[in-house]
Amino acid sequence: MENYSLFFVVMVTCLISFTSATPGFVTFYTKYVHEYSFACFENQDQGKMIAAIGDALWHNGTVCEKMFTVKCMGPRNPVPLPCTGKSVTIKIIDYYPGCPSTIDLSQEAFTIIANLVAGIINVDYKQYAEHISFPSPLLLQ
Repeated sequence: MENYSLFFVVMVTCLISFTSATPGFVTFYTKYVHEYSFACFENQDQGKMIAAIGDALWHNGTVCEKMFTVKCMGPRNPVPLPCTGKSVTIKIIDYYPGCPSTIDLSQEAFTIIANLVAGIINVDYKQYAEHISFPSPLLLQ
């Protein structure tokens, strides 16, 4: 019985995780060039799995340093089958005022989830849960 209860808790958690994603669309940049500091970090290297965020999600910088999981859901233009079927976890490092997309990914991050030829894709994204804690199983005696 204990194993079934734990299995049920894990399955419900997974279902909630899949259904809590938000639709949007992403573009990518090939080289990050700024004449000023990044909005979240003062020109400190943050790796390659990074992104800038547009006005819709910026919320006065509350998303700085937050991690998001992004998955390609399909084409936004005539490029057939752009998705790789994978998802990518990225860190928000900058603000892109007037960004035409929801999230502007690094080229390296975009390549993980889609063909670069697509240029722009529909995605589901959600804030990455850094610390997931599961309740300890009850021991019935």
